[in-house]
Amino acid sequence: MARFRLLFLSTAVRLSALFILIFALAAGALVLYVTAMSERLLIAEIRESLNQEVAAVQRAYERGGIGQLARVMDIRARQPGANLYIIAGPAGDMLAGNVASVAPGLFDKEGWTAEPFPYRRYQEENAKHPPRVAIARVVFLDNGMRILVGRDLAEPGALRFLVRRAIFVTVGAMGLGALLLWLFIGRNALKRIDRISDASKKIMAGDLAQRLPVSGSGDEFDRLSLSLNEMLERIGKLSEGLRQVSDNIAHDLKTPLTRLKNRATEALAAEEPDARRQSLEGILTEADQIIRTFDALLMISRVEAGSQAATLSDLDLSAIAADCVELYEPVAEEAGFRLDARIAPGIGIKGNRELIGQTLANLIDNAIKYADGDATERLIRVSLAPDGEGVALSVADHGRGIPEDRRADVLKRFVRLDESRTKPGTGLGLSLAEAVMELHGGAIALSHTDASDKEHPGLTVTLRFRG
Repeated sequence: MARFRLLFLSTAVRLSALFILIFALAAGALVLYVTAMSERLLIAEIRESLNQEVAAVQRAYERGGIGQLARVMDIRARQPGANLYIIAGPAGDMLAGNVASVAPGLFDKEGWTAEPFPYRRYQEENAKHPPRVAIARVVFLDNGMRILVGRDLAEPGALRFLVRRAIFVTVGAMGLGALLLWLFIGRNALKRIDRISDASKKIMAGDLAQRLPVSGSGDEFDRLSLSLNEMLERIGKLSEGLRQVSDNIAHDLKTPLTRLKNRATEALAAEEPDARRQSLEGILTEADQIIRTFDALLMISRVEAGSQAATLSDLDLSAIAADCVELYEPVAEEAGFRLDARIAPGIGIKGNRELIGQTLANLIDNAIKYADGDATERLIRVSLAPDGEGVALSVADHGRGIPEDRRADVLKRFVRLDESRTKPGTGLGLSLAEAVMELHGGAIALSHTDASDKEHPGLTVTLRFRG
């Protein structure tokens, strides 16, 4: 019983019931209108036919008097399906005709009867037969006598009965069909709602790996489940990122903060101005590194949250890549590397100039820092070209590369393969790149530059933008 109560409380069932009710009312109103119009047209035809009959019997009276009138009406009254024919005296008493009795006062007024009147035929005088109903026209003759020509209303009544029965049968069939539809669809909908509710309870209990069930039918429930599953995937990823950030901040910021404290202690203990100045400069360096770390974290958080600052617009990606290469050419030369640009002109995308520029700058900076100076190819290549249905922007070096089993790890925050931390950096560059590509609906991929070179396979970071 509770299940049926839930069924009738569901919006889908209520809407279905409302639509069926509206349809039934509209269909009923239409059928009643058509019936009324058909009945009106039928009665109008009956009146026209009766007018012709009245005209015929009046001509008979004019040609041969009352005798000719009686003979003509008697002949017409004996025909199959005959009309009603009555001759009455001046006082309204019936003298002849094919009708046994009529409503009293019927002959008091000339013209059409105001309302359908009851009557009985000769063979239906007993009470077992209900009185029939007819309409008629009464004509006063010049000798004071009256004649009545009428027509039984069985045909309009039969039409009305058939239409009403059709309405009842149709509405009943619709109601039965709707009930069966409710039972079939409603029960299935309730089962799916129960499964979604069970999965939701597990998620609320802390099982963020749980997902809402998808039947594969592609209906509204599936679309809702898929949307919520995408949201849960996003929430789970953000929660995991938050956990990693908390752990990594405690681990990675402890060392620079300790060095900052030690340098401050040295500055306080130093007696020589040069030593004090050197310690203070070291403090500033450590503070800048910490600030850069927090700036990178804030940027990643804003990008992942879809900040308003990360609005997308039409960009010339070729110009952005060329500007970045030009900016880092002196830095690369100073480090002993050649920066080679292979940038296809006129490539445009929809994106954020600041985020893409900062991402590309981080990749080039990483390549300069981690490219192996002992490699035969002392070259860092920046490439931009169409790639299938999108665009590929890549930065390649000839350093030690990243093993395949560690590539997923380096995309996490604060993860650095240089465990000794001898190279400057925060370990957030690739995390930022991944967040930026997700914002742009693209992807980041890591691969070897030259897999055949076992010593210096290098690293190629490719940013793929959708066209």
